[in-house]
Amino acid sequence: MDHLSYKTLMVNKASANKGWVIVDAGQGNLGRVASEIAKILKGKHKPSYTPNADCGDNVIVINSDNVRFTGRKWDQKYYLTHTGYPGGQKRTSPRELKAKSSTLLVERAVRGMLPKNRLGSELFRNLHVFAGSEHPFAAQQPKELTFNI
Repeated sequence: MDHLSYKTLMVNKASANKGWVIVDAGQGNLGRVASEIAKILKGKHKPSYTPNADCGDNVIVINSDNVRFTGRKWDQKYYLTHTGYPGGQKRTSPRELKAKSSTLLVERAVRGMLPKNRLGSELFRNLHVFAGSEHPFAAQQPKELTFNI
């Protein structure tokens, strides 16, 4: 009897089957869209998911200008940063961050949902965020992805 006929396959960087996916950021609220994007970047939607390897897809996020928040988060939520010097704590509202660049909101939300290690940095490089609906990755033939949120 062959009881070892089903081997668990561990995917590595060379054997990962990476594709391209396009997501519209205006589909739902920022947190819900960002969590779905993080799942795709990490590869959790694939049956060949391996926690210690980059097996996720490349994600193109368009229309980051149309990102939404619930409630009064545009004015009441704050992002905190610190310069490293005494008294160097700065806080920024999403409205101020969007005025600087609307792609920063999506990038910051997704980065916070990825692992805080070298793999997370590598996964974050697979994210491409654009303010409008135009993007330079048409040659990769990305698949349109919609969420039920």
